[in-house]
Amino acid sequence: MASTDVLERRISGSGHRVTAPRRALLDAMQRLGDHFTAEGLVEAAPAVGRATVFRTLRLLLGIGTLCQVVLDDGAIEYRLASGGHHHHIVCSRCGAVNDFASCDIQDLLDELARRTGYDIEAHRLEVYGRCAQCQRELRPAERLPAGG
Repeated sequence: MASTDVLERRISGSGHRVTAPRRALLDAMQRLGDHFTAEGLVEAAPAVGRATVFRTLRLLLGIGTLCQVVLDDGAIEYRLASGGHHHHIVCSRCGAVNDFASCDIQDLLDELARRTGYDIEAHRLEVYGRCAQCQRELRPAERLPAGG
């Protein structure tokens, strides 16, 4: 996880000010760890107004400092970006999230653009399944069949 100083430099480098409330939110994100919800951030930084929390989340998403992960149940979590474009694989049982990058996906997007004539501006991908730990904990009858 990037240090608060690194995150502050990313904000200022994007032309935005590092205000006291933003600094408090960055500190709270560090304390919350790998992933957190907007509500968790509101609770972790009680001195910062709710609207400021949501504006700051939008800002950090916009400058690529934060990633938004949509869980299998539709809940939204945030993670500090680990650098570079990546995707997420989410355990549908315990909610564990792992990052992955794949050149194959870019090849698929290039082919999709060629076939449809679209100029693809962005994409987001979350893959859902059960992590190895959850698979070990499940009885055989509860396991997903091979191939999903």
